[in-house]
Amino acid sequence: MELVYYGSRGAQVELAQEGLRRAGELKERPDGIFGARTEAAVRAFQRRMGLRQDGVVGRETWQALRPYLVGYRRVRLRQGDSFYRLAREFGTTPAAIAAANPELLPENLPIGTEVVVPLPFEVVPTEISFTHEVLELCIEGLCARDPDIRRGNIGRSVLGREIPRLTYGRGGQRVFYNAAHHANEWICTPLLLRFLERYSAARLAGGEISGHSAAKLFAESTVVLVPMVNPDGVDLVCGQIAPGSTAYLRAAAMTPPDYPFPQGWKANIAGVDLNLQYPAGWERAREIKFAAGFTSPGPRDYVGSAPLAAAEARAVYDLSISEDFDRTVSWHTQGAVIYWQYEGRAPEGAEALGQRFSALSGYALEPTPEASAYAGYKDWFIAEYDRPGYTVEAGRGINPLPIGDFEGIWQENAGILAEGLHV
Repeated sequence: MELVYYGSRGAQVELAQEGLRRAGELKERPDGIFGARTEAAVRAFQRRMGLRQDGVVGRETWQALRPYLVGYRRVRLRQGDSFYRLAREFGTTPAAIAAANPELLPENLPIGTEVVVPLPFEVVPTEISFTHEVLELCIEGLCARDPDIRRGNIGRSVLGREIPRLTYGRGGQRVFYNAAHHANEWICTPLLLRFLERYSAARLAGGEISGHSAAKLFAESTVVLVPMVNPDGVDLVCGQIAPGSTAYLRAAAMTPPDYPFPQGWKANIAGVDLNLQYPAGWERAREIKFAAGFTSPGPRDYVGSAPLAAAEARAVYDLSISEDFDRTVSWHTQGAVIYWQYEGRAPEGAEALGQRFSALSGYALEPTPEASAYAGYKDWFIAEYDRPGYTVEAGRGINPLPIGDFEGIWQENAGILAEGLHV
């Protein structure tokens, strides 16, 4: 985490502001601008934590903020401790503590044992830029709260960032959800993570998620999520890759002068459009994109030198081959539409499920336009397996959609996320 102080701007400031708000020191929504109110909040937080009150978010202050970013604390049990007493102290519930520590018996807590204590707020932030760092913090917090959420990695990006996968459920139906193939469509990453968080909370409480029994979904399906296929590109768009760095300057050099940079960037950091990398009509996609002028690496629509040449697309492809999914849904933005076919193929059950998705979201179920009908992940999955695969173009507007649109996008897509797991 970077040093931030008065006058700083950007994603790191948003993250610090989110932590300060959760800690009760900042009332305003994060805006990424470290001004007088943020500095005052930092000093107040430092005073409460017994730190040097310099108004700068450095190593020690970041460390003190960390529980408010991951959503839990680790507490060593003392004489007389119980889940009930810890719940009162930290504002949470005994049930949440028990769920996070399934190996412990509440009536027999060994003194000195370290206990995970979830804090009384949702882990996934939905009002800040969602960088790879934020993704990793969320994953840590979600896995701590519910040990049945299993974390792995499918590979690494061009710049070496891990591409995480999350697995949840014990059922035989295997479902794959992915997001952020395109960098400036990162708003779909918190969409998948919020669903996982609320699905987990509903299961632990014996409740429902979007009208479905969470326990039944968990028993019948296993969902694998890759919330951020393109972490380098997302970090470029969100300002986490510093101006002046080698990666930033290379990307800038690939961008036409009249193209919005970095906010318009879709590709991976090497200038390859990851959703034009799959071996399903790749040659046709190349013809279409070359004819449109996209003949070399750049911010969008370059198909790459060959199918699966990009590390991130290869990682998703390899995951799909090894997991043998029954259905897949890829989230993109924008357009409020659901694409479900490849070259007119209609896998068994795909249209009926797509119609349910459409009814739940209000999005139209449509064939893919010719200009975008080849070399996408959904296209390859349908061609390879003849099973239902969908691309959901969430929200409306101009990419990147503002984070202020998130709640509306959530309301439109929550039903799809739950229905996709229904057997």
